[in-house]
Amino acid sequence: GAGWAIVIITLVVRVILMPLMLSQQHKATLQQEKMHLLQPQMQLLQKAMKTPGMTPDQQMALTGLQREIYSKNNVSMTGGMGCLPLLIQMPIMIGIYQAVAYSNALAKSTFFGISLSSKSMVLAIIATVFALIQSYVAMIGIPEEQKKTMQATMLMNPIMTFFFSMSFSGALALYWAVGNLVMVIQQLITTFIVQPRAKKRVSKELEASPIVEVVTQAKLDQILKPAPKQKPTSQPKSGDLRKRNQGKQKRK
Repeated sequence: GAGWAIVIITLVVRVILMPLMLSQQHKATLQQEKMHLLQPQMQLLQKAMKTPGMTPDQQMALTGLQREIYSKNNVSMTGGMGCLPLLIQMPIMIGIYQAVAYSNALAKSTFFGISLSSKSMVLAIIATVFALIQSYVAMIGIPEEQKKTMQATMLMNPIMTFFFSMSFSGALALYWAVGNLVMVIQQLITTFIVQPRAKKRVSKELEASPIVEVVTQAKLDQILKPAPKQKPTSQPKSGDLRKRNQGKQKRK
């Protein structure tokens, strides 16, 4: 009964959170599509920021251009993703862990012969496999240049899932296994429904208001142009100083 209770709680929580998470995925896709179009400007800016010997004023000017790129093209620097779904799940995970840890009845519970109070390799592997499937589906339709930057992040989820599943009780491993199964379904919806709609929306928005070109090589050259050297002020010679001092003494 305890195992099925965890499964039902996980499904209910994930189904309730799914509209919020799909909405966040939609926003994140919009931001990613715009960021892809802004890459030429961002690359120029990143190259300029590596210029040696920049003055503080020049660094501030380049930072201001970066903010201007985001603001004029309506792009969020946070990427459109939030941490609210994770915060909502944290009390549930803590509650499941404490219930199994401090309840003698739940500590003796099993799920298809798997102990919920002990570490479970089987549930850890199942949770990790679902996490790998979710990461694989998330990479479908992503441009190759973005895949290279996202691969490390996508692999971290299965690795962390296996690590945490093997570090805590089987009850939490069961929670992650069911949760990752729902995430696979959610990712399928995101990849084949949400993302194509978001891309169409970006295309329509760009027809009405194209990408604003904020950074150009000419503007960067103007900012990074070295300041004109000031001519050294001519100082009076030591002989002239002596003559002036002698004149002052005669006056006295």
